[in-house]
Amino acid sequence: MSNLKAILYPIALASAVAACSQDTEVVQTEAAVESQAAAFSEFVAVLHPTDGNDVDGFVLFSNTDEGVRVAAQIRGLAPMSSHGFHIHEFGDCQAADASSAGGHFNPAGMPHGAPESEQRHDGDLGNLIANDAGVAQSNMVDSELSFSGPDSILGRAVVIHAGADDLESQPSGAAGPRVACGVIGVGS
Repeated sequence: MSNLKAILYPIALASAVAACSQDTEVVQTEAAVESQAAAFSEFVAVLHPTDGNDVDGFVLFSNTDEGVRVAAQIRGLAPMSSHGFHIHEFGDCQAADASSAGGHFNPAGMPHGAPESEQRHDGDLGNLIANDAGVAQSNMVDSELSFSGPDSILGRAVVIHAGADDLESQPSGAAGPRVACGVIGVGS
């Protein structure tokens, strides 16, 4: 964990300096932070339950030549159940119901869809299916996700929903309340 602090401190410091600086300095500092973030090969989101729920877990994002590998392990789900799995717009899980995370991450303004749909939100990761012990795992590669640039997933939120995403309903798949939320940060 001390390595993580050593990595995050300069990024946080650069962001703080940028917030207090003139516009040109902000742009230069944001570019430096973006450059540093792009150098990392892994991001992670540690998910915590929303108010009244017991769902938790983690999602590890790894940069590969084919896209971003999304490996998840989520616990506390009902056995043999399906749950909407999305990246949301804001890295803010402070609201009791995780509504502060905003809607699905959708920088291109596309309609909601399945991960394999030609048109979809970047944050549409489909469904997680829990086993008979209430644990869901995922291991997929998504070519729409990005570690850098304006469409970077860094600092966004991962949300697990109470129900299955029907992969069609607009704007978000009718997956129900949010049962867990975690902010995507630098992993290594």
